[in-house]
Amino acid sequence: MGQDTGAGLLVLLCATSFRHSVADGLRGQTSVIEVTNGGPWGDWAWPEMCPNGYFASGFSLKVEPVQGIPGDDTALNGIRLHCTRGDTEHVIESKSGRWGVWSEPMWCPDRGFLVAFALRVEPALTPGDNTAANNLRFRCSDGTELEGPGLSWGEFGNWSDSCSKGVCGLQTKIEEPRGFHDDTALNDLQLFCCRS
Repeated sequence: MGQDTGAGLLVLLCATSFRHSVADGLRGQTSVIEVTNGGPWGDWAWPEMCPNGYFASGFSLKVEPVQGIPGDDTALNGIRLHCTRGDTEHVIESKSGRWGVWSEPMWCPDRGFLVAFALRVEPALTPGDNTAANNLRFRCSDGTELEGPGLSWGEFGNWSDSCSKGVCGLQTKIEEPRGFHDDTALNDLQLFCCRS
């Protein structure tokens, strides 16, 4: 293993360890679920958690519509979780891209919780207009699957692991605006699971 490869591996291990240790300290018994097909660009933003005793029952997406030629498409730019406890709602959001419009929330039926997710990602295009993450699916605690109103480029990857009770937080990986260069905005997502 070369020196550069070793340094890169060390940075990756430190970043993964940091994300997991942050999750452990955020809210009691917290674990992380993630997918393997996230986009390669950008940096992990801050984590956001539902208040204690709340779990995510719904979500909304910030999506930029198709820009056409010669526009620069970014597709999925942001994710909000709608956390509930009884009839009370609290909305959380990690960092989002600057483009697009927020959708109306989609909800799990019968006061269920979000427990797993899958991400639709367009592979890197060279040359081309890269968009990275395009859409999102969630699985609810009763098995219902909800697909967001994102765009259709790329493919959905495998489902994440499932939370034993429900999702209680999120963290996004966002590429900052690049001026006259190709923008992708949201690239990846990880979710936090809580037991109480």
